[in-house]
Amino acid sequence: MSKRRAPESPAADGFRCGEVAVVGRPNVGKSTLINALVGARISITSKRPQTTRHRLRGILTTAAAQLIFVDTPGFQTEHKSALNARMNRAVRESVAGVDAIVLVVEPPALTRGDRDVAALLPVGTPVITALNKADSVADKSNLLPLIAELAALRDFAAIVPVSAEKRWLLDDLTTEIAKLLPLGPPLYPADDLTDRDERFLAAEFIREKIFRRLGKEVPYSTAVAIDHFAQEGKLRRIQARVLVDKASQRAILLGERGERMKEIASAARRDMERLFGGKVFLEVRVRVESGWAGDERELDRLGY
Repeated sequence: MSKRRAPESPAADGFRCGEVAVVGRPNVGKSTLINALVGARISITSKRPQTTRHRLRGILTTAAAQLIFVDTPGFQTEHKSALNARMNRAVRESVAGVDAIVLVVEPPALTRGDRDVAALLPVGTPVITALNKADSVADKSNLLPLIAELAALRDFAAIVPVSAEKRWLLDDLTTEIAKLLPLGPPLYPADDLTDRDERFLAAEFIREKIFRRLGKEVPYSTAVAIDHFAQEGKLRRIQARVLVDKASQRAILLGERGERMKEIASAARRDMERLFGGKVFLEVRVRVESGWAGDERELDRLGY
């Protein structure tokens, strides 16, 4: 977590630093890739598309460069709401001001979603393609048709096969990215992993468990607010509120005698303790607040 900016100092000879947007169609592994590159679970993941809602930065500092990865929400075209409009705006803003972009795609071929995302990328920004899950292709010559498809889209700075899940060839990817960054000193201390604080990460861990444990509708109708966050030594006391649209969704989230919500909270608490490095006392309540995703003031309070 980031608590302070690195002090201003001259760059070491040849040191590079810059922001890198990681983009791709929904559920292609953007957040998993950032977690693998940073070496910690700072961005939530699930098998469901549109898990990521917030713009988040993951920070990797090496001897030669500081790479600041910007995790972006999946671009939403099917559903219209104030929440989705804010998410789409975050994607556009993220790719507009970065030094480089990593486009994540998966074998065996480009999809319409891949092409739609590629069409949104600014012309003047260098782009590297990360061929995620390339380790699953036994004969690497079978990647050649996909590489040819990519070459027809634009002039990529590099096309690198990787596996985010197995952390395969990630050093090759970071080497190619660093070449594209401007010379300059680091913007964050070397031990920082993200620009987000623990309060934000706590809410995200709870939301991740909801996405992983519930069906299609309910996760997209929920949000998590942290009402209280206090640290006493290494102990953190956290009170969280899960917002839902309907009473029926609250019943599903709670489960029989509240057992499902207890399981969700326990799993989230364990993740917090691993990342924060101390014990967590977590209390989670579920409240019905109809229309929260279309309420601009509520979205402001939730940090969207």
